[in-house]
Amino acid sequence: MTERQPSRVAAALAGLVAGGLGLGFAELVAGLLPGAASPVLAIGSLLITLQPPNAKQLVVDLFGTADKLVLNLAVLVGALVLSAVLGLLARRRMVWAQAGFVGLGVLALFAAVRDPLFDLVLSGLAGVVSVAISIITLPRILRAAAPRNGEEPRMLDFDRRRFLGSSVALAGAALSSGVIGRVLLENRAAASAAVPSIPDASATAAPLPAGAELSVDGITPLVVRNPDFYRIDTSLLTPRLDVADWRLTVDGMVDRPFTIDYAELVAMPLVESYVTIACVSNEVGGNLVGNALWRGVRLRELLERAGIQDGATQVVGRSFDGWTAGFPTAWLDPPDREALVAVAMNGEPLPPEHGYPARLIVPGLYGYVSATKWLTNIQLTTLEDFDGYWVPLGWAKEAPILTQSRIDVPRSGASVPEGPQPVAGVAWAVDRGVSAVEVQVDDGPWQAADVSAPISDATWVQWLFRWEATSGSHTLRVRATDGDGEVQTDQVTRPPPDGARGHHAIQVNVG
Repeated sequence: MTERQPSRVAAALAGLVAGGLGLGFAELVAGLLPGAASPVLAIGSLLITLQPPNAKQLVVDLFGTADKLVLNLAVLVGALVLSAVLGLLARRRMVWAQAGFVGLGVLALFAAVRDPLFDLVLSGLAGVVSVAISIITLPRILRAAAPRNGEEPRMLDFDRRRFLGSSVALAGAALSSGVIGRVLLENRAAASAAVPSIPDASATAAPLPAGAELSVDGITPLVVRNPDFYRIDTSLLTPRLDVADWRLTVDGMVDRPFTIDYAELVAMPLVESYVTIACVSNEVGGNLVGNALWRGVRLRELLERAGIQDGATQVVGRSFDGWTAGFPTAWLDPPDREALVAVAMNGEPLPPEHGYPARLIVPGLYGYVSATKWLTNIQLTTLEDFDGYWVPLGWAKEAPILTQSRIDVPRSGASVPEGPQPVAGVAWAVDRGVSAVEVQVDDGPWQAADVSAPISDATWVQWLFRWEATSGSHTLRVRATDGDGEVQTDQVTRPPPDGARGHHAIQVNVG
């Protein structure tokens, strides 16, 4: 008896299993062989590059710091859905379905070629084998699912048990391969060369002043621990750069371009300073902001060594993968504005997710124009001749951090008893300092809160308002005044193009 076409459900399942098996193999190879591309990561990175204007803010609004996980899952689901579609296509034309798997492999290889984390030869060989697995597996599964002449194409026919068993087994192999590969990929760097120790700073940060920290349960710590510090960047997989190969080049509109390695960089005089940095995507009341103790080389010292030429108006930081951020050279003119090429964070070498081996820290500017992670190049150019990564995508070219304040205690929607209640949080106007914080209860007058002793104008402060809570539902608002006497505006704007504005407000129930 001859075979007929399998059911549509069986064909879609066959395509999904065949595609998943090839994808799982590719992920496993990526985990086992450094340099081999993960198709999911490579295509995800390509999608980030191709994102339309304002897509960044939409993703951050929806998913926050889970944006990378969501993109990984979206690419994975998309690949499996396309594989199922190719399975359906194979009912009519097997060669078209197999050509589709080849096309997906070519797309993954194209994406990998663009990424410096991946080796072209290894990625190509792994891609060829993974595609071959898919195009060989698909017809074999479909043959097992095809009914004989005179039979109805029923998925649960007794004679189709072999198809179901094979599909389940292959799906399990695909899943386990993919999971093992991703685990190996994420953990491989843990076995890499030990991180060199960072020399002590020649100019250490002064001890925290008395009254710099307020004792309030639930308030954000004055100095945020490294594991708790927010992370927003375009890298789906945390780059793990080897300092043995790392170099920093200073070039462009300079008289004496130079390149130094890690040992030379940390042998220079190191300084420490507390600096609060913030993401421009941070909504009013959001948590994409943090304060840390940074240790590094003065950026000004590196630029003086290179000799800035007349006419250079922009400093561009470039990451190992080509990501860029640029800010005006004039921002460095004030002598007390201490920008750093940072190599340590809170007394430890920079964590990989925060830019190891080196990153830029520039007080007073949002990170998308200044805080280049995994720094490999500092280039001097003009503001007219170059736009950093995010500027063509609709974000402002110049982006000083706005004056902001946030209520941490109590949480919005909380229920509290009547009587004295602490209302507390943090406020920042980086580079200008915070001179006052006020709280408003419902539509009442603005009342002064106690403000902690500032570390410096480059850091946030904590604040505390002692509220005599009365029964009922209440709205609490906060606003800050910066060191120049400018009061935080109540005019509401979204983060694009240069930061969110407005007063943080919460609702609480008393009684």
